[in-house]
Amino acid sequence: MIIFDPLYLVFMIPALVLSLVAQMWVKSAMKKYSRVPARSGVTGAHVAREILRRDGIDNVKIERVSGWLSDHYDPRSRTLRLSPDNYDGRSVAALGVAAHEAGHAIQHARNYTPLLLRQTMAPLAMFGSNFAFFFIIGGFILGMAGLVHVGIILFAAGVAFSLITLPVEFNASARAKHLLPQLGFIQRGDEMTGVIRVLNAAALTYLAAALAALLQLLYFLYRAGLLGGRN
Repeated sequence: MIIFDPLYLVFMIPALVLSLVAQMWVKSAMKKYSRVPARSGVTGAHVAREILRRDGIDNVKIERVSGWLSDHYDPRSRTLRLSPDNYDGRSVAALGVAAHEAGHAIQHARNYTPLLLRQTMAPLAMFGSNFAFFFIIGGFILGMAGLVHVGIILFAAGVAFSLITLPVEFNASARAKHLLPQLGFIQRGDEMTGVIRVLNAAALTYLAAALAALLQLLYFLYRAGLLGGRN
């Protein structure tokens, strides 16, 4: 069966290695800089609130949400959610994460094109991620190329979603890196270095996910005879 194909591992090894590196880097950076208090003494929630206020955004709720690194911005409800360590935390890591999520809220308020495109693609990407494998594996088992092709198209929607996520995340981090020292929440030097390392580590996880999705798509295209001149 295709799920036991050794060639799949050959395609996926680069993504698996990058994913492991990214996860280790995130854990290491968060562990280190969660213990480094920012000299400004403010909490992550305060940073997020002040960044939004500075930008004239007053319709976004800021909430505490359970879980580790569960921080996210929900454009549907206009809610910025921070994990307890980052909502109440006064560390370099907490302020960096809070500013990053505030960056997403700013993107939404300013109609940042990649974010709007990602929102538009989300339903199709979710459907594709849930059902693509059924079509692909079922098509291979039954020898029905049409089913495989449908599955590949659905899977490609998920890949496109992963790729468009990259500029959304990188831009939010760039906003955070710019605003934190500008507003005096983070001091340039060691504190700023910590913010950069935390946010860059998080960005690498998105890059690893996008690479994994892209390599999976290439594998399916190859096995379906749509890549490499195979029949």
